Amino acid sequence: MEMSDVTRAVAAATSVAASLGLPVSSAIMLHNSNKLSLRLTPCDVFARVAPVGQEVAQFEVELAQRLAETGCPVCPLEPRVVPRVYTRDGFTVTLWTYYQPVTPHVSPADCAKALELLHADMRKVDMPSPRFTDRVTEAEEVVADPDRSPELADADRVFLAGRLASLRRAIEERGAVEQLLHGEPHPGNVLSTERGPLFIDLETCCRGPVEFDLAHVPEAVCEHYPDIDQGLLDECRQLVLAMVAAWRWELGDQFPKGRLFGEELLRALHGGPPWPTLDTVNKRLGSV
Repeated sequence: MEMSDVTRAVAAATSVAASLGLPVSSAIMLHNSNKLSLRLTPCDVFARVAPVGQEVAQFEVELAQRLAETGCPVCPLEPRVVPRVYTRDGFTVTLWTYYQPVTPHVSPADCAKALELLHADMRKVDMPSPRFTDRVTEAEEVVADPDRSPELADADRVFLAGRLASLRRAIEERGAVEQLLHGEPHPGNVLSTERGPLFIDLETCCRGPVEFDLAHVPEAVCEHYPDIDQGLLDECRQLVLAMVAAWRWELGDQFPKGRLFGEELLRALHGGPPWPTLDTVNKRLGSV
């Protein structure tokens, strides 16, 4: 979010929390991109804030409640208030349990085990959800519309559109078993807590093969996850690179270093195998 929106978003989150009887004297920004993540103190609540219409907060709240009933390794909603989406000053606010990090990072083995448990629990939840191809369509629409991606060169536009279409087709033709997935279980969406690893940000949940989720995690995590179809994983990894590249070129994208990230992803797709993971691309840009 732009800083002018951040100020209003913080005010909306603190206002909602205070109106619910949660003591708030400060808001610590944890992450800022298209959504804002805050730690509200001294009540110690994790708040997620997004402009109205740019989120699927109701879906996320309902799914989190369903998954919590199975003991799924997901971050639970804040238990001191009614579990719902709150709206204030043009923003939606959801309130979650805050966990103090136990370690800076979750180990690959622990992350793989938690993701395996998440997938197993998600198979028990019968809830309407998008399919992974819906997210591909969203990326294709950005690439196809120059008004939405004006800085994307024509040659790259043709290349990216072709890769998105061919990879979608190749994955669907495999006919792999599909189930409910997290959608983006990358390291930034995994908390290291005293309860063990917990996943956050369920807005991206969709149905697809588990390899689609695994395409978002570091290679070391995949090494600990059982029964992976490596060919399908390679195709999903390419698809994720192409989808994220599309979103980084969208007008108004607020992802940190978004344009540099988009350029690096295009280079990776042009470069061919081995296909880098998203964390590898992040590390490359860390020195930029």
